[in-house]
Amino acid sequence: MIKVFKLPDLGEGLTESEIVAWLVAPGDAVTLNQHIADVETAKAVVELPSPFAGVVRVLHQPAGVVVHVGEPIVSFDIGGADEPTASTPKADAVAPAEQREANLVGYGPAVERSGHPQRRARTGAREASVPAASVEPPATPAEPPVEPPATASTGERPRSTPPVRALARDLGIDLHTVTGTGKDGLITRDDVRARITESVPAPDRHGAGSPGVTTTQPAASLGDDVRETRSPIKSLRKLTAAAMVQSAFTAPHVTEFLTIDVTPTVELLDSLRADRQFADAGIGILAVVAKALCLAVGRTPSLNTRWDEPAGEIVQFHHVNLGVAAATPRGLLVPNIIDADRLDLRGLAAALADLTTAARAGTTTPAALSGGTITITNIGVFGIDAGTPILNPGEAAILAMGAIRSRPWEFRGEVALRKVLTLSLSFDHRLVDGEQGSRFLADIGTILADPARVLTMV
Repeated sequence: MIKVFKLPDLGEGLTESEIVAWLVAPGDAVTLNQHIADVETAKAVVELPSPFAGVVRVLHQPAGVVVHVGEPIVSFDIGGADEPTASTPKADAVAPAEQREANLVGYGPAVERSGHPQRRARTGAREASVPAASVEPPATPAEPPVEPPATASTGERPRSTPPVRALARDLGIDLHTVTGTGKDGLITRDDVRARITESVPAPDRHGAGSPGVTTTQPAASLGDDVRETRSPIKSLRKLTAAAMVQSAFTAPHVTEFLTIDVTPTVELLDSLRADRQFADAGIGILAVVAKALCLAVGRTPSLNTRWDEPAGEIVQFHHVNLGVAAATPRGLLVPNIIDADRLDLRGLAAALADLTTAARAGTTTPAALSGGTITITNIGVFGIDAGTPILNPGEAAILAMGAIRSRPWEFRGEVALRKVLTLSLSFDHRLVDGEQGSRFLADIGTILADPARVLTMV
């Protein structure tokens, strides 16, 4: 019996996803809920589980293609009598009880299984990414033989992680041409980047690669003839661009700056690191600024609001879901810390560490990227002092913190070398008046300039 699996809605109402990589090929035996592909939505790379137990017959879409929700992506042979294939409505008929579809993306119980299913050896690793029309469904063996370890000589899928595969796709690198230097031949980011210097797509006379043809030649042989390269706008970059345009041309931005002496905060952090009770807490300047922001929101709540145009209402949040802008290999992500205002300094530091680690590893879930109420971005890690950050769509404010620098500064009537930081606050002038934005920014500055002042604010 042939069952067709169509791309499901992976959450957040997203209408399309890109197939980053297939982890199975025609002829592979799979189990219920087995990870069969990495799929990139506009928000995150997610693992796609198999909704059936059976044998893969056809991959309807190649890796690297953007597929709309509801389009067929893979067909399975689940045993029993044959029925019409993907193009016929009957393809979605109900399977036997023991082979019913699994709930996707983490919902519902998963079937227990021991180890990975056996897969037949294959000589063409490219089979996993060719259109359905060019794939002849192979005969299903009674007991597929155990495959050898993945190596370049066997043509098996290279061993790598989803973020590495996404990086290779973005750079146009075929992982089958990369030698892994990680444990047991695992391909790392450095392996992918090193491959860039070895080969590049050969341009046609217009400077772009010929459609449908993959050619490589040494980068050095191209000389100065290459004037530009082109890549499609899709996935996270497409979503980020649309969100920034919407925000910039919908919300009237105002940006204010405040430069302060944060030497007392730096000394506080030094004392915490020296204290055995906090030595392993990992509390840094970002956690302190985040805590100051949460305290300031309590005094000026208009910064924690949303303009609901369709409803004609201003939404006032009574909790702080703190978004944290994170630069990742996929682009800019803004996951958020739920109820950040309820966390103490140690809790904020731990949440920030978990959040940024997940974002850079590519494991952030779509749910973690929505629901923020106000955002903070640390541009200081790039050596930048100040900027004019654009609001995360739907939020009233975003705070950027610059680099901490040692500067001559007035201190107790004299000039001394002090630790100085510049804060940049952008806010939606429909929701926040200048006086409110200024008071909010001043409160944060007061806390950082003299942490003991918190006692007068709570």
